[in-house]
Amino acid sequence: MTTAPIPPLIGSLAVPTIISMLITSFYVMADTYFVGKIDTQATAAVGISFSIMAIIQAFGFFFGHGSGNYISRKLGARDYQSAEKMAATGFFCAFIMGGIITATGLALLTPICLALGSTPTILPYAETYLGIILLGAPFMASSLVLNNQMRFQGNAVYAMIGIMVGAVLNIGLDPLLIFVFDMGIAGAAWATLISQICSFSILIYMDSRGENIRIRLRNFTPKAAFLKEIVYGGSPSLCRQGLSSVATILLNVAAGRYGDAAIAGMSIVTRICMFINSFVVGFGQGFQPVCGYNYGAGIYTRVRQGFWFCIKVGVIFLTVCSIVGYIYAPEIVSWFRKEDPEVIAVGARALRWQLITLPLGTWVILCNMLLQTIRRPVRAVLLASSRQGLFFIPFILILPHFLGLQGVEMSQAAADLCSFLFALPIAIPVLQSLKHDR
Repeated sequence: MTTAPIPPLIGSLAVPTIISMLITSFYVMADTYFVGKIDTQATAAVGISFSIMAIIQAFGFFFGHGSGNYISRKLGARDYQSAEKMAATGFFCAFIMGGIITATGLALLTPICLALGSTPTILPYAETYLGIILLGAPFMASSLVLNNQMRFQGNAVYAMIGIMVGAVLNIGLDPLLIFVFDMGIAGAAWATLISQICSFSILIYMDSRGENIRIRLRNFTPKAAFLKEIVYGGSPSLCRQGLSSVATILLNVAAGRYGDAAIAGMSIVTRICMFINSFVVGFGQGFQPVCGYNYGAGIYTRVRQGFWFCIKVGVIFLTVCSIVGYIYAPEIVSWFRKEDPEVIAVGARALRWQLITLPLGTWVILCNMLLQTIRRPVRAVLLASSRQGLFFIPFILILPHFLGLQGVEMSQAAADLCSFLFALPIAIPVLQSLKHDR
């Protein structure tokens, strides 16, 4: 971690992490694709339910990144006992929080679906799908913790295996349960739940392999000092994912004024862009353990070197994806719902808007990961809140009043541009402070 050449080191850690991120995106992509064969309302219901899945993921990343950042720094400082206690604390806190989300969500299922933007025609689908998905909240949240903790220890391959098995199972079960067993949208939800439980079980097993820190109940230490570290390290992720959920709700409500096809089209575009961005997120997560180890060891020049390497790779990749996606936007959207021309029209326009500013997201994503890993919580929270909170929420509330449906379609692109400009003065002074080793 502190001596190997930076590009191959980050590459070796990033490849399994990128695969994990892409596969994680496939959970929702697969449901969206196969449910799109049912009808427009089912497609919209999956998009609406994603807001709750984003909240579950928010807490998973909160405890996972919060504990993982701490673990990587302590391993760099050779404090193994503290790292073991933090691993158990992050895992069990996430499982408990997932149980709370399940109980609350099932008790308030119909009001939640309505608040998420369900129309009367979408509501029955949303209740069916979300009611099943909520059962998996404890497994989803704690799986994300295990995934991130193993990654921060430099054992991304173990994390990749657990996530990959679950995703492959989900992709296989979707058409089987939806079409062969004629379960409809409920089949998609059960496929996701079963795959999440299997993924959780495999991650637990993989955690006991190799040099991974073992999760043991006796190390569960929910004391103020450990919880404080989780808050410092995980708050940016909680803000980012939590605001993403709020933004998705507002997007569905705004799109709902223009019909079910608008909700379905915007939901498809959200999944596509999430899938593309998962490459940069995965690459950045390959950088984080390198960043944490070297920052903990005081070798700041390697932190900067790794950061700029990731920026270059991310910008090139997203630029290529943006050009190809812009040209073939209608064809890409039609993969998910070719039977409805209105869904394709809305989706193609929105996708082209978002692809214009997509490469700028590299800077925002990687600056946020850097600030989060080196424990700059205030700057990290501000930056994490910018894209979906400070900018997208005002845009989605204001632009549709002046531009109609086009305002809905272009709100994310406008927010991405503003968040990029906002990130420059936040991150540059920190990078300048890392010019010399400790």
